[in-house]
Amino acid sequence: MRKPILRPTARVLVADEADRLLLLHFHDATWLTPGGGIDPGETVEVAAARELREETGHRVTPDLLGPVVATTAGHWRGGWDGKMYYSVETFFFLRVAELVMDTSGLMEYERRDMVGHRWWTLPDLRVTEERVRPLGLAGLLERLYAGEVPDEPVPLPWHHPEFAHLPVPPPRR
Repeated sequence: MRKPILRPTARVLVADEADRLLLLHFHDATWLTPGGGIDPGETVEVAAARELREETGHRVTPDLLGPVVATTAGHWRGGWDGKMYYSVETFFFLRVAELVMDTSGLMEYERRDMVGHRWWTLPDLRVTEERVRPLGLAGLLERLYAGEVPDEPVPLPWHHPEFAHLPVPPPRR
């Protein structure tokens, strides 16, 4: 078996003033936060702002994202290429007064994969049986909505435990 490909990822927990979280819906029935891979030479903050713009149309400067509030890491198989990846995901928290979705910045494969979006309340997140990633969002959001910014990023559980036995690739240089 080939070694997994390291894929550092930047994501944004986008919440509105009514304490609702924006999640993007994908063809495999998974709900994810806006975000994606960090390009070579790009900082995690710049990648998060770029991904947010590409996937939602919302523009924000990287300095407005604040500190990293959570992380998660683990293996997954790419639906577009079948390759095994190891993601190291970094999450920022961003409050917005308004966000009008504009998906014109999506890449072609993203356009095929993303099927919609929804604003989720905490009660919705706590009771849903749908696949919402990352795991542990409701507990983290409760803290963030209360104004608590963690001193250190909160480690969230990975959502593919069946791949836990695979090797972790070395960091990119």
